[in-house]
Amino acid sequence: MKIPTRIAFSFLFCFIILSKSNFLAKAQNTTISVNVGVILDFDTWTGNMGLSCINMALADFYASHNHFKTRLHLHSRDSKCDVVEAAAGALDLIKNMEVQAIIGPQNSMQANFMIDLGEKAQVPIVSFSATSPSLTSIRSPYFFRVAQNDSSQVKAISAIVQVFGWREAVPIYVDNSFGEGIIPYLVDALQNVDARVPYRSIISPSATDDQIGEELYKLMTMQTRVFIVHMPTNISSRLFNKAKEIGMMSEGYIWITTNGITNSLSSLERSVLDSMQGVLGVKTYVLETKELENFRVRWKSKFQQDNPTILNAELNELGLWAYDTASAIARAVEKVGTTNFYIEQTTASRNLTDLEAIGVSQNGPKLREALLGTRFTGLAGDFSLVNGQLQSSTFKIINVNGNGARGIAFWTPENGLIRELNSRNTSTYSTSKKNLGPIIWPGDSSSVPKGWEVPTNGKKLRIGVPVTKGFSEFVKVTHDANNNRTQVTGYSIDVFNAVMETLPYAVNYEFIPFANSSGGSAGSYNDLVYQVYLRNFDAVVGDTTITANRSNFVDFTLPYIESEVSLVVPIRDNGSKNAWIFLKPLSWDLWITSGCFFAFTGFIVWVLEHRINEDFRGPPSHQIGTSLWYSFSTLVFAQRERVVSNLTRFVVIIWVFVVLILTQSYTASLTSLLTIQQLQPTVTDINQLIKNGEHVGYQGGSFVLGILKEMKFDENKLIIYDTPEECDQLLSKGSANGGIAGAIIETPMMKLFLGQYCSKYTMVESIYKTDGFGFVFPIGSPLVSDVSRAILNVTEGKKRKEIENAWLGNQNNCTNSNNEVSSASLTLASFWGLFLIAGVASLLSLIISMSMFLYKERQQILIHFHSEGSILRRIHHTLGIFDKKDLKSHTFRNIALQTGIDSVQVIGASEASPNSKYTPSPSSYSTNTEPPCDCLGAFGTPPREYGDLSPNGQASQLEPVIELISYPNQEGTITIEIAHENC
Repeated sequence: MKIPTRIAFSFLFCFIILSKSNFLAKAQNTTISVNVGVILDFDTWTGNMGLSCINMALADFYASHNHFKTRLHLHSRDSKCDVVEAAAGALDLIKNMEVQAIIGPQNSMQANFMIDLGEKAQVPIVSFSATSPSLTSIRSPYFFRVAQNDSSQVKAISAIVQVFGWREAVPIYVDNSFGEGIIPYLVDALQNVDARVPYRSIISPSATDDQIGEELYKLMTMQTRVFIVHMPTNISSRLFNKAKEIGMMSEGYIWITTNGITNSLSSLERSVLDSMQGVLGVKTYVLETKELENFRVRWKSKFQQDNPTILNAELNELGLWAYDTASAIARAVEKVGTTNFYIEQTTASRNLTDLEAIGVSQNGPKLREALLGTRFTGLAGDFSLVNGQLQSSTFKIINVNGNGARGIAFWTPENGLIRELNSRNTSTYSTSKKNLGPIIWPGDSSSVPKGWEVPTNGKKLRIGVPVTKGFSEFVKVTHDANNNRTQVTGYSIDVFNAVMETLPYAVNYEFIPFANSSGGSAGSYNDLVYQVYLRNFDAVVGDTTITANRSNFVDFTLPYIESEVSLVVPIRDNGSKNAWIFLKPLSWDLWITSGCFFAFTGFIVWVLEHRINEDFRGPPSHQIGTSLWYSFSTLVFAQRERVVSNLTRFVVIIWVFVVLILTQSYTASLTSLLTIQQLQPTVTDINQLIKNGEHVGYQGGSFVLGILKEMKFDENKLIIYDTPEECDQLLSKGSANGGIAGAIIETPMMKLFLGQYCSKYTMVESIYKTDGFGFVFPIGSPLVSDVSRAILNVTEGKKRKEIENAWLGNQNNCTNSNNEVSSASLTLASFWGLFLIAGVASLLSLIISMSMFLYKERQQILIHFHSEGSILRRIHHTLGIFDKKDLKSHTFRNIALQTGIDSVQVIGASEASPNSKYTPSPSSYSTNTEPPCDCLGAFGTPPREYGDLSPNGQASQLEPVIELISYPNQEGTITIEIAHENC
């Protein structure tokens, strides 16, 4: 009995162990089901594709992550393209299905209310297709967008507009939050590249084909030919079909689609693609990988199997985002754990419309944080949510051609437009055409459209022209009553016609005078310009000045003629009334400078000559007079004194050259002043008119009135003139007799006026600088840039000269040309270079001379400087040495050589007075010959009694010293001594 008992216990133990193992295995294989809602429009291509990708994503994910303890269980609701249905589906999923997250909704209109529900229930709302930027402004912490924000593509669109230089673009968008959300961002981006939005075309979501055609016909009547389309594909398909039908897909038109349309090109019918040939599009860029390629094949096979009625199905970026969305939620749910996946209900009500009874998800905050922290590489690229938004900013630029789209470039925020993403030359932001591939434009054209055209409704451009009484050389309006025709001619008109002829395209236009019922002017020039702003005129042509104030309302072309505002006053002859006219050729600063240099040059000559030249010696007054006489005599080259120093000769040569130029210039200027009629303006400064309260005239209708008011002119002192004849009459009367003291007139008119009355008036100053005359167009008009370039071609060519000769040729043909006002006095500015040369030469010579003096007399100067005595006494002694004759000079040595004697003494009739300051005058002479000091013999070897030879066996060379002592006005002796140093 014991053995069977043991066997029974063994079987029992094995049974328990096996049961335990089986129980643990079952426990390990148990998973937690987590409810997740899906709200899409299942009657649309995007809804069916999205649901298919979500199901495949979960199948693929859990196949590769079978160890995960959570499983998503999908509960789908069809929103039926309705906002209310989407909201009701979300409420049902949260209250009844207790979903922990909702994938959807499909469009931006449905998202607004669902986002509020998700935030209240703390249930994340994750959309892969709601792209409107307006959803971002809601800033709900429980809204996640696994798609590109529409605002991220506007810079790529503006880069396309910028690269081709288009100045205007018209957005065509659907009238809902999806269409309106992108517009503020798009307008700002276009303005940043100097492109404006003249019109916004809004298409209703329920618009019929006829209503779409009506809007397109309206666009055809406008100049702009660049259209940016942003709407769902179901509306855009009908729009492009209608555009092709009415001829708007022909040459000259530009169509750009946003990524909402471009991403879905593969799902469009063939007929729609045929109508979109030549369209440019911005498309989300997704890197092609092997995983993506394999998934495309599997998805197409699976989708075709589930939907056999749908042929040629193609996966797009929305499907890839749906796939990644499901994968991200599955990862996040696993991170949260396996507990508390329920909605805590506030009441027991099961009423679907009871919003107050909506519960709160217990794992909502954790699931939200898990989604924000989820990072992986999905089919659409790197998955990362920053502030609830997918981070993706690279776009592909495509061109619809043939059966599909062809890539022509890429756009990134860092590099702009680039041909290839792996390009090495990506250091700067580029908007170059070189980075674009070949483009086929609408109408099968390869040439870039200019972006605008003259409206095709047969209307001509209405060009407003001013109606004025005077200065008809610029614009002249004549009306033929017999033929009831108005003819507009003039300089401005001919320039405009020449400019329009140079444009590479034809523009039809007509001139319309800005006149009232009686044929007179209908307002000022400001009123005429404002008509362009009001769209009553398409442009204004005439003598219209470019001003800053006017540019706030209109655009100006480049100026076709320069202009300033000037003051014109009468002139009078003052030539015979000035007795001091001989002083006028030189300005006062030049007179003073010239006088100072004459004295300075005389001083330099004395310094260089007085020690070696008898002509510059004598009493101080004699030396001063001689020096000044010598300097001023260079004016007429009458100097008699002989100069012996080479330094002095150098200084005199330079100074004579300066004097020659100065005298010739003076003579020419004085001749002009004495022979030409001297006409002086009655007023030289506009402030003088304001101060004296004089009357001033200005042309009627001109902007000059505003300038005069700003300058504080009394309005009662301002008088209007319309014609040059009226201006002449007012100036002739003068301010005191009911006329004007000066006329404020623009430069082109001033030239015409002075050309007619050049003997009576002159311009004294320019008081205001303007940019000239230009043509006026509405702000942002594409004609401005083309016309401006054409103006340059005309003004730089011969055509402008021909037009000027035809209309303005008489402005220089004044019959009485005696109105030449004398030139201004010669100033120091014209001669400072000459004075600089003379001054430098004199100072250089002075420095050299003083250096030689100090070197020669260094022993005597040093002896006295080391002796006792005051500094003034030492300086006085040095000056005394400088004032003495330089007996070592060659001029005095030559005297001794010519006499041929060593010592000659001429003794007069009487002895010199011992108290006399000067030697006697040589009135009588006697000679006395002393025994010669034969130091040198016959200028050869000195005798031995006078010294030894130098160490090298040669005699020291001795220089004779000649001293001439003169005592004027006294009888006495003149002693000429020839001495030898070291005798």
